[in-house]
This record gives sequence, C-alpha cells and structure tokens, in this order.
Amino acid sequence: MLSRHLSGRPALRHLSRRGLTLAGLLLASAMALPGLAQAQSGDLNLYSSRHYDTDEALYTNFTKKTGIKINRLEAREDELLQRMKAEGDKSPADVLITVDAGRLWRAQEMDLLQPTKSAALEKAIPAHLREPDGYWFGFSKRARVFVVNKTKVKPGDIARYEDLADPKWKSKVVIRSSTNVYNQSLAGAMLATLGEAGAEAWARGVVANLARAPKGGDTDQIKAVAAGEGDIAVSNTYYFARLLASSKPEDKAVVANLAVIFPNQNDRGTHVNVSGAGVAKYSPNKANAVKFLEYLASKEAQEYFAKGNYEFPVVGGVALHPVIQSWAEFKEDALNVAVFGRNNAEALKIMDRAGWK
Repeated sequence: MLSRHLSGRPALRHLSRRGLTLAGLLLASAMALPGLAQAQSGDLNLYSSRHYDTDEALYTNFTKKTGIKINRLEAREDELLQRMKAEGDKSPADVLITVDAGRLWRAQEMDLLQPTKSAALEKAIPAHLREPDGYWFGFSKRARVFVVNKTKVKPGDIARYEDLADPKWKSKVVIRSSTNVYNQSLAGAMLATLGEAGAEAWARGVVANLARAPKGGDTDQIKAVAAGEGDIAVSNTYYFARLLASSKPEDKAVVANLAVIFPNQNDRGTHVNVSGAGVAKYSPNKANAVKFLEYLASKEAQEYFAKGNYEFPVVGGVALHPVIQSWAEFKEDALNVAVFGRNNAEALKIMDRAGWK
C-alpha cells in the first residue's frame, strides 16, 4: 500500500502546497522527526518535488513488485533541500527526486546526496544523463524546443538556439524569466558551448528580441504565440504535448497554428534536461533506495514516465506516448547534464548582465 505521508502526519504534504513558509516547513520537519527512522525501518522515505498525478501508478507498482512501502513527502524543490539540510544526519530521507539537473546539482553541492554504484544503472542510463560519480541519475528527459507560429515562421527560418539572438527576430521571442531553472540550465549549456563572451552576446541578443517582458510558465509562452504576441516561444516539450493531447476546445485552438522545432539538428543537437533522483546522504534504508533507483530505470517504470507526462524515456526501446511519437525523432545534445549545475552560478551572472529579467 502506498503511503503518501511521513510519520503519520498527513498535513505535511499539503502544507507545502499551500505556501508554507520555510521556517514553518522546518518546524514541521522537526516535529515529524522523533522515532521516524525506527518506525519506518525497511520502508522507503521519498522526498519529491515531482507533482504529476501519474507518478502515483509508478510508486504503487514499485510497492507491488517489492513489498517496500513508500512514505512520500512532496514540497517545492528549495523547501525540500533546506529541510534535508536542517535535518542533517537525522534526516529520514532515502531518496530525493526532483526536476532539472540544475536542482540535482544543487542538492549535491549542499552535501545532501551520496554516490551510488550500480551496474544496472550504469548500463541502462546513458553517461551524459547521469552525474559522473553516481550522485544522481536522470530518469526522464525533456527537450527545450521552439514552438512557433507556422503561418509566420517557415521551416528553416530558425534552426539553432543561437538564432534566437538574430536581430531579424526583434520583438518576436517570448521566453520565461531568468529565475526559471530551465532557462538557467539552457544558459549553462550555451556557456559550455560558446564560452563566456559568446554566451553573454547570445543572452543580450535574446533580451533584445523579446516581444514582452518575461512572465509566466512555458504554457503561457505557447499561448502568447498563439495570441500573436510573438512568433517564437521557448518551451519544454511536454507542455506543448499536453495542449496537443487535450480535449478542451480552447487548448485545441491554441495549438491549431503552432509547430515544434527541435533546434541544432545539423550540429550538436537539441538541449535536453532531466527529471532525476539520488540517494540521500544519510539514508536509513540505503538498500531499498538503490532498489528504487534501479526500478526507475526499468522498462515498465520508464513507460510510466513516457506515457504519464509526455516525457522522453532515458532507456532505449521504450514506447513513447502517441502524441510524442508523432514527432520526428531528434538528435539530442550529448553534453553531460551535470554541466548545467556546474555552470549555473556563472550563467546567472551572464543573464543578469544581459538584462534578462
């Protein structure tokens, strides 16, 4: 049976969803700690910032296969990291699962994870989708693509991330804020590719081409292009796929004149990021934690990722969601995803200097 809460305190999962302050979260954490590890010895204590309802089936299937009960705590990424830091060596966390390699790197830098050696994981997950020393592993992929108004942007008009800085797209680009970790990771990848001066020139060019000040999430950028506020949006693939798969007339209207372009297909490939997980540094149930990570790399678990949230599996031979399958196969950038985190601080400085709000 899947347990959604830690230490019999069901309010914890929901408090973080209702804007619980950091101080309040840490206080709740301290209240939950006494006797927790002993009470849940042999279980799996999962700290998760993934908020997709379809993950329920993923976790339930793990319990059915192994008999290991999952006690899950959900909160926002930074709240989870601060909680684990405050808990220290008394933390009950076995596994941290979150989105974006930049956040996984942050957890590693905060000394919240421990390296895992697993032949199964190293065989299943391509080297560029996992941290080189085994601190964390990517279990699903999302590509950062262009969503364009196909009546205004023809095939071949824009083909590379570098083209976002081309003056011909002045007042045509919509993209999220520089505070968004997806854009920070993209900028980190551009830094690795172009060097500091090149990445800053690129960021300045993007800012010069903005159709409006950055606001909202990826879905908002897509809707802005549909509404004529810009011609090119930058978005993770699954946001567009959700709209494509929707039965709502208003969503169908949004995507009617839009198309996806996978950038840099003639050179390094499209930037991909991961949702991933690692074993917590003080995991009281490490063996079960490793079993869970290995399960996430199994074909059946990969199918949950692929079909549940329109993500790309990291393991070969796994069927895609039909909406994703309808897109042409694409070449992905083989840059190791750990670079995004390693370059994050410098990428932020570059974006700030460029005036990317």
